[in-house]
Amino acid sequence: LYGEEGGQGRFTNHEWHNRLAEQIVKSFSGGEPNLFRIDLRLRPEGSAGPLARSLESMENYYAGFGETWERLALIKARHVCGSKELAYEFSRQHQPFIFPKNPTPELLDEIAAIKRRIEREVPADELDVKLGAGGIREIEFVVQTLQFIHGAKHAFLQEQGTLKALRAIAQLELLPSSEVRALDESYRFLRRIEHRLQIEAERQTHSIPEDPEKRERLARSLGFHSAAALLAELQTSNERVREIFHHLIASGTAAPAVNLDVFADSSRATRALNELAQGSVSFHVAPRTRQIFRRLRPLLLEQLAPCADPDATLVAIVRFVEAFGLRSLLFELLATNPKLLELLVRTFDASFFATNVLIRHPHLLEEITRSATLNHSLSLSEHAASLHPLVERGDLDSIRVYRQTQLLRTTMRDVLGLCPLPDLWQEITDLAEACLLAAAAIVGANNLTIIAMGKFGGRELTYASDLDLMFVGDDFRAAQNLITVLSIPSAEGVIASVDARLRPEGEKGPLVGSLEAFEAYYRDRAQFWEIQALTRARPVTGPNQETFRAIAHAAWSIAGRDPDLFDKIDGMLHRVRAERGSGNDMLDFKTGIGGIVEAEFLVQALQMRHDVRETSVRLAISKLANIISSEDSALLGCGYEFLRHLETVLRRWRNTSASSLPPDPIEQRKLAIRMGFKGREDWQQACESARADIHAICGKHFVG
Repeated sequence: LYGEEGGQGRFTNHEWHNRLAEQIVKSFSGGEPNLFRIDLRLRPEGSAGPLARSLESMENYYAGFGETWERLALIKARHVCGSKELAYEFSRQHQPFIFPKNPTPELLDEIAAIKRRIEREVPADELDVKLGAGGIREIEFVVQTLQFIHGAKHAFLQEQGTLKALRAIAQLELLPSSEVRALDESYRFLRRIEHRLQIEAERQTHSIPEDPEKRERLARSLGFHSAAALLAELQTSNERVREIFHHLIASGTAAPAVNLDVFADSSRATRALNELAQGSVSFHVAPRTRQIFRRLRPLLLEQLAPCADPDATLVAIVRFVEAFGLRSLLFELLATNPKLLELLVRTFDASFFATNVLIRHPHLLEEITRSATLNHSLSLSEHAASLHPLVERGDLDSIRVYRQTQLLRTTMRDVLGLCPLPDLWQEITDLAEACLLAAAAIVGANNLTIIAMGKFGGRELTYASDLDLMFVGDDFRAAQNLITVLSIPSAEGVIASVDARLRPEGEKGPLVGSLEAFEAYYRDRAQFWEIQALTRARPVTGPNQETFRAIAHAAWSIAGRDPDLFDKIDGMLHRVRAERGSGNDMLDFKTGIGGIVEAEFLVQALQMRHDVRETSVRLAISKLANIISSEDSALLGCGYEFLRHLETVLRRWRNTSASSLPPDPIEQRKLAIRMGFKGREDWQQACESARADIHAICGKHFVG
């Protein structure tokens, strides 16, 4: 410790005093054998802090970052050499920190937590007279806790020595005299053992040796006739101390127990909660931050309780807090804004993909939540306006970042229930289409007519949906470049995954074809399923859009007059099941009996037969009400939307494709809760009902 900062000459006061401290340490412990072992880890910031600090620096540290364990350690601090005036000023300055007038109620809880951490570091089978249960440290904790609580009112409690402090505790009757006597006797006994161990080993050790011969020798040196007698006395002493410690610190006076029943692994959850409060080993958490977390903790546990996977969500919270950095600011925000906490918890529980994006880019939390757009959807034109400056710069990387940020925003809207399922599909489609058009403008694909197919054509994209595309025109290079820039992976993912296999001749056919080539192909050579797919074809940009619409409509409306229409589509349905199914029909919600594909094939068959022009399956079902009956239309629509919701929730987790249910009942339960069900049983019944309704309605039209 030195008086003040500043200095003259070659070194500042800070540099000079730290060099001096290094020399002092070296003089004591630099040679062989050491004069003394020097332990400097109790200084501010531990091993990472400077060896010497000014009085002001000490004050700033303890005022802003002082820990409870540091308060306890400073109780034993005393002047050894140097300026007595400076030592007195240090003691006077930190008196309120060491002996506060009004200790917080959480003190005992913190001390008990410190003791538990120490005990975890001691192997269960090791007899440690210092750190083990009922050991020296536990006696010191009892004494220092009473000093901490009562020291401000009773100055003669402010003793550095444990035995002197025990006498003061007895005089004040802070503990029953029998307990003070027991602590005094145990402390003397344990310190005698410690002395014998260290004399024998000539090193710092506190563990009773496992070797029987060494144990016998230790016992005799302490006046016991056998090792068994020593261990029996040690056990009695430890149990006596443990009981006093538990009575004072580890039981009734501690904070209320936290209910961790919602967690599958309560031990892991406890560690995670402690990490939030205490920080990692290498990270210092200020006392004020821990106090804020105590307010936040019950709110957090309340939000975690209904989660599908509280354990994983809590771990995600820990990861996000570490990534965010400003722990006190974040805790304050979450404690005072429960809606923000709810958003984080629900997002982390619903989407591992969104979790990782937020952890990589924590600033997005504030960026998205402070934006007015969280409460309403962004249209295609709004996305286009935001992307326009990026297109002007040809900035594909920024388009990737924009796409991921907006997908995260949409995911948050989804998990908060701010957008119904059809609106969610529309939002994801509009974002994908805006990014596609931006990329097309950058690569100069102005002369291409780009056709959206499948769910992209129907404006019903969900998470991780490919963009099914066809290209009309003669600019092969532009189409190839567009697919490349859309599909190039980066740290922020891709702009879009493109599937161009629905074009004439599939992968074997040219990537780009003229209007005449498309018309001739669909008239003369197209397979039936290729014509069926045209019911969802939607031009998104480029010349000749209306001409292509007319070609597509002519092709599928003519095919709709085929008397074998339903047989052909039913045959295709069976082929899809055989080629793309997993082999477990109960799990195959997409291609299995009564699945998504069956519903879509029926709708497309009815559209073709009755010339219903609509690229959206959901809207087409409504338009078919007068054809298949309003009751069947409603059942088909509800069943289809349920399965698409299931698909959406599954894909949302990792932002990857999913077409079958997880076989694990535990994972099915998580899926059920994420879909809004209380448990797996009701969800399973709803799944079976939806698929049964779809299959029953399809059975009225398909012979198979």
